[in-house]
This record gives sequence, structure tokens and C-alpha cells, in this order.
Amino acid sequence: MLRFIIQLFPLWAILLSVFAFYTPEPFVALKATIIPLLAFIMLTMGLTLTPADFRHVLSQPKAVLIGLVLQFSVMPLVALLIAMLFQFDADLTLGMVLVGCVAGGTASNVMCFLAKGDVALSISMTAMSTLVGVVLTPLLVELLAGQVVDIPLAGMMLNLLKIVLFPVLTGVLLNYFFSTSIQRLAPLLPLFSVAAIVLIIAIVVALNAATLPTIGPIVALAVVLHNTTGLSLGYLVAKQLGLPETSCRTIALEVGLQNSGLAVALAMKFFAPASALAGTLFSIWHNVSGSVLATWWRKHSHGLLPQSVKQTAEVPDA
Repeated sequence: MLRFIIQLFPLWAILLSVFAFYTPEPFVALKATIIPLLAFIMLTMGLTLTPADFRHVLSQPKAVLIGLVLQFSVMPLVALLIAMLFQFDADLTLGMVLVGCVAGGTASNVMCFLAKGDVALSISMTAMSTLVGVVLTPLLVELLAGQVVDIPLAGMMLNLLKIVLFPVLTGVLLNYFFSTSIQRLAPLLPLFSVAAIVLIIAIVVALNAATLPTIGPIVALAVVLHNTTGLSLGYLVAKQLGLPETSCRTIALEVGLQNSGLAVALAMKFFAPASALAGTLFSIWHNVSGSVLATWWRKHSHGLLPQSVKQTAEVPDA
């Protein structure tokens, strides 16, 4: 029952977003909770990781390196190109670039398992991209959007340390030293994370309620195009570089599914609410597209060897 509730994440996000759109005042009042909520989500991610997830990088260095390069090249550049194609203003352009420059989301781990990809590789890539993104995300945003809007580079790095690196490492340490207790809590972690993600989405919808009818559809189209391009290029480039099918699927999902909740948090912390809209819509859409693609791949997996599965509490990511 719990898994069923979690799998309906996009539905809960849509329902609460509709409610927030028509009744924005209570959610607008919760604006200050976005950063703490994201830090909590990052903590729950850390609670599902172990030091072995980082050591696993050494066993598949080629795949991990290819995935990281694609993650921090394809998605940022495609985001900027789409923003230019749709002639977005400064806030919407920044929102797209933020989504493109953040690390991969933990939803990719679940989708990878469903798609019969390499789950261990997926978890390792998510962990590494999260750590690398603490430095690369603000640098890439400055490089790609610095001419559009002033980017507080030092402030972004400091906040990424506070809301990403410290919570994740704290979770890893807690899982390492108190693994028995954490395992008892593990089944509830996805539910807590989903609730936090859904609330963040609703708050951003409420903050943008006045402009959503006019800019929402075009931003949604841009988000779909961005996500689809990331999934496609992630798979095709990995395939052309000679990686096995399971690794290609894994890299496609890692590249295409972003930690858009982080993009939302950074947008709300440093920029206008409109710059958080792309991340909000991406949070809903990439869970839908990832589920559909993973299901299709699972049905077309004849002859693929089953991958080792790590029993963690990975959750759909914002």
C-alpha cells in the first residue's frame, strides 16, 4: 500500500498544485520552508547511501565519467538553447538553466531498477553527481546565465554546502553508524520525501498563480522538450561510446532526470519566483516520463542479465 501511494507521486503533486493555484494564500505563507524541506530530502537521500556507493565508482570509471560529463554538458546546454528558442525572458531562462545545471535526481535509481538497468551504477552516479554539483552547478549557472542576470556565485556555493553536501554526508554517516535503526525507518523515508516534494511544488505554484495561465503552458512544453532530449542523448551517446545496454539505460535516466527540487530551492533563495517554475513542472513531468520509459524498457529486456539490486528507500525526486 505504501509503495502504491508513493508511485502516485505525480497525481498527488498535481492535485495539491491545483488546490494551491485556487487557494494560494496558505502556501505562499510557507515560502520560507522550501530550503529546510529540500535539506530534509537531501538527508533522506543520504540515509539510503553507504560509503560503498562511492567506492563503486572505481569499478566502472568509464561509465561514471561518461555519465557525469553528459550530465553537466547536455542538460545545461540544451536548457539554454531551448530558452533561447522560446525567447524566454531573464527569469524563465534562468529557471531552465538552473534545472539543466543541477545534479541527477534520486528518482533515476527507481526508474533504473524498473528499466532493468545497472542499479549499483545508478546509485553511484547519483551520489557522485550530487557531490560534484556542489561546485559545478553554480559555476555552470554563472557561465550560461551570467549575462542574463547577476549570479551570486559564492552565495550559491555556500547554500549548496548547507542544503546538499552537509545533509547528504550526515545521512551517510548516520546510515553507517546506526544502520540497524535506519533500516527500520527506511520504509517510511520515501513517504516523507514525497510529502516534502509535493509541498514544495504546491508552494511554487501558489507563488506563480497569477502568471501560470499565461506562461505555464509554454514552460511546460520547454520542460518536456528538455527532459526528452536529455533522455535521448544520454542513451544514444552512451551507445555510440560502446557501453552495454544496461549502462546505456542507466546513463540515459541519470542524464534525463534532474534534481529539480534543488533548482526550485536555489531559484526561490536567490531569484524571482518565476525562475522556479521550470523546476516545479520538471519535478512532475520527469517522474511521468521516467516511469513510462522504464516500463517500456522493462517489456523489451529479453536477453538482458538481471542487475544486482540494492534494497534502499530511493524516492521520486523533485
